[in-house]
Amino acid sequence: MSGQPTQPESQGATSDGTRTRPPQPLPPSSWAFPSADQADEDGIVGIGADLDPRTLVTAYQRGIFPWPHGWPSLPWFSPDPRAVIRPETLHVSRSLQRTLRRSGWHTTCDAAFRHVIAGCASARHDGTWITPAMVDAYTRLHELGWAHSIEVWDDEQLVGGLYGVQVGAVFTGESMFSRSRDASKVAMCDLLDRFAEAGGHVLDAQLMTEHLASMGAVPVPRQQWLAELAELVHRPVRMLTATLPVARLARGRLEPI
Repeated sequence: MSGQPTQPESQGATSDGTRTRPPQPLPPSSWAFPSADQADEDGIVGIGADLDPRTLVTAYQRGIFPWPHGWPSLPWFSPDPRAVIRPETLHVSRSLQRTLRRSGWHTTCDAAFRHVIAGCASARHDGTWITPAMVDAYTRLHELGWAHSIEVWDDEQLVGGLYGVQVGAVFTGESMFSRSRDASKVAMCDLLDRFAEAGGHVLDAQLMTEHLASMGAVPVPRQQWLAELAELVHRPVRMLTATLPVARLARGRLEPI
């Protein structure tokens, strides 16, 4: 798709336009996943299966996610430790605080999922794991109410965003992108704010990085993570989809630049 997207009508909201649609119930997967605690030292639980919505939802509910590596068959991971960010421990640097306060941007939820996942795929310069098959699979999850996006807008132009999979009170972030400085960080702040307001508990960031640690991610041992996930995975959580100003997020813990 060429050109810059402008803000469309919401794709994933309920009929009243206020909350994300509840996820559509799915039958069990036809694949039998090993337990996540049987992952090898690289975090690989198994290789194979498919990207059917039933397979993906079953995997995420068990703490497992696909991560294409260009292999003939698809690997599935459950890393140890797991990177998690909780709304109450989000770190906001002084520079990000200024962006939140002064940018004049606004955000939406589920207004442009396809544009967001395309932006994430095109933003990676090291070879993307967001293959056409992954795009199709997660777009289908979105249509079924299991995957959601956050969009950051400068007037009518999409400048950043993120997408991921939600199972109950856990949101697993898959990827984010930025076309303006700090826009992806703004998307993360917005997600955590909307998610906490709706009763969400934790953002699963999957793998620890310096960038995620700087925003408050902490490593959680796999067994502890799986126990927490089991308690949260079936809780009903539906985020606000309304257009909201970024300036509302200009609060919370300040950290040095």
